[in-house]
Amino acid sequence: MSLLIGLTYDLRSDYRKLGFPEEQLAEFDADETIQALESGLQALGYRTDRIGHVRALCERLVRGDRWDLVFNICEGVSGRSREAQVPAVLEAYGIPCTFSDPLVCAVTLDKAVTKRLVKACGLRTPPFQVVERLEDLRGLKLDFPLFAKPIAEGTGKGVNSSSRIETAEGLATLCAALLARYAQPVLIEEFLPGREFTVGIVGTGPAARVLGTMEITVRDPENSGIYSFENKEKCEQLVNYAPMERGALRRRVEKLALQSYVALECRDGGRVDIRLDHRGRPSFMEVNPLAGLHPYHSDLPMIATQEGMAYTELLAAIIESARKRLPT
Repeated sequence: MSLLIGLTYDLRSDYRKLGFPEEQLAEFDADETIQALESGLQALGYRTDRIGHVRALCERLVRGDRWDLVFNICEGVSGRSREAQVPAVLEAYGIPCTFSDPLVCAVTLDKAVTKRLVKACGLRTPPFQVVERLEDLRGLKLDFPLFAKPIAEGTGKGVNSSSRIETAEGLATLCAALLARYAQPVLIEEFLPGREFTVGIVGTGPAARVLGTMEITVRDPENSGIYSFENKEKCEQLVNYAPMERGALRRRVEKLALQSYVALECRDGGRVDIRLDHRGRPSFMEVNPLAGLHPYHSDLPMIATQEGMAYTELLAAIIESARKRLPT
């Protein structure tokens, strides 16, 4: 009999009914994503069972329900370890799941912790500082222009054209606003002025491999090329996506992305964001161990498509990697 795969996810429509503001819904999935994911897994011959968010998962587990594998894309609702909640619950019950384990999911949502680990591995990332209160800005040793964003948000939340800062006064104003709005520390780093890329990766450890690389270009030059929350939400109108040209630069970008992914111990699949510094050198920005899986609008499936890999093939590669952790 084929594997029974449970699906854990956070639906935008569910949380919208609960009155969540639109920005807070940004990381959650559309109904079309879950339908495409379920249909894709069934096309691969797997049986599926929709579970839902972490609380629904807990209710099902207490009731005695079990699955051979859980395909997890839950982002979580609150806390800097929110992406680790579902993997941690499943780990407690001995049920394997796709993508990274709870430690990696917690670590990589905190951008500063991630950068410290990447830097410790000898990989390039721009100099940075964490601001927990405005007093932390005293004695700042970073060179302007700077870039500021919440330390543990995704989908461009808290990022807009004002995120690039030229002065100490502007930095203090922006940090005060971000601290008040998101109730979490602010990451400030030296601004990377060059081209931006996102690299798709599948596999785990030594078996991890690059799928391809996509360049991201914001159409409005007044946005300083910043891939902001608004640009991500309206990407069809505001952003150009294109395969990165092959050559030495692409090899360097993909090498850094793969090294970062492996060093952070990501599993099964994900994306690494890379941007060029003022000298044209690739620098690590962020990693997404729970990359979006909308078949047409999410970056990882878009990269797979540009490289000639069908959506079901991408899902098959993720499952193949995860199946290696199933009990024998």
